[in-house]
Amino acid sequence: MREKFRVAVIGHTGRGNYGHGLDTVWLDLPECELLAVADADERGRGAAASRLKVQKAYADYRNMLDEVKPDIVSIGPRWADQHRDMVVEVASRGIHIYLEKPMCRSLREADEMIEACEKSGSKLAIAHQTRYSPRLQVVRELLADDVIGELLEIRGRGKEDHRGGGEDLWVLGSHVMNLIHQFGGEPKWCFAKMHQGGHLVTREDIQSGNEGLGPLAGDTVNATFGLGGGKTAYFGSRRNAAGGRFGVQLFGSKGVLEILTGHLPSVSLLRDPAWSPARSQQKWVPVTTAGVDRAEVLRDGGLHAGNLLACRDLMEAIRDDRHPECSMYEGRWTVEMISGVFDSHRLGKPVSLPLENRDHPLTLI
Repeated sequence: MREKFRVAVIGHTGRGNYGHGLDTVWLDLPECELLAVADADERGRGAAASRLKVQKAYADYRNMLDEVKPDIVSIGPRWADQHRDMVVEVASRGIHIYLEKPMCRSLREADEMIEACEKSGSKLAIAHQTRYSPRLQVVRELLADDVIGELLEIRGRGKEDHRGGGEDLWVLGSHVMNLIHQFGGEPKWCFAKMHQGGHLVTREDIQSGNEGLGPLAGDTVNATFGLGGGKTAYFGSRRNAAGGRFGVQLFGSKGVLEILTGHLPSVSLLRDPAWSPARSQQKWVPVTTAGVDRAEVLRDGGLHAGNLLACRDLMEAIRDDRHPECSMYEGRWTVEMISGVFDSHRLGKPVSLPLENRDHPLTLI
């Protein structure tokens, strides 16, 4: 193991750029040496080299990988259509990866990415920054201490802005699915419906999605997931119905925990088995890294702070030979749940998870 991790960055100006700070995070990690950047766009490449203070800039990321031989590569483009090829190329050289979400466009792509990483031993961490938040550890402790009792159901919604529906499911819903999986475990089945303009989505409604998402449809999505132990999870999104509901709520036999997203996400506790403050006269109280209804001792550093935590976890995972906190397997489960929504709508019935079909379900309508 070198004294410092050698790091390179892949971006693509105009096609996903550098994600949510997946390039600049390395400048604030003294245990790393940032060496090079690759960007197919000439002007963007020059700007990135200046921003990242690197001398080496490449048009083709494959050439960068072969010449620089980094230990870690940050794959920044938000456009998911590039993720599979980039990850396979990086993993084939035994290099570890920090990857922007969503992981990819289909389960087949996810399978191929994982196969490449397993073959070479590459670690892959997904940039779901909320998963690395110290407040989530407090949530886990509250659940272990039976503060909300037996977990009965989980409810999640997307941002429900102009992307509401199918696009929201991919872009923001990936965070929600990841949190459902984290607290509810692996779902067993999915039953979902998608609507467009008030009617059920048909073949005529399917279009090429924004940001390289692949086939996409639906301005409204409603999905139910069956979890272990009789628990149920729900996800919903409707276009232009924004109301600050983005996040998840964990409903237990003794109360409710609400978790939003971010480095220090808003977390609130309702100690109320009726789930109704109007009936119980109980109030929502904040949860911080210091505990329930205590002042926060940390400063919210936004996406950059979340990336710092994720990258440090990846480095520890490399040293300890373990999977990162939000690993490629969790990334695949997120894709599994989203694909389950599409496949259940396609078939008009509940589908078992994991899916037997590994192709994008909307290509089969």
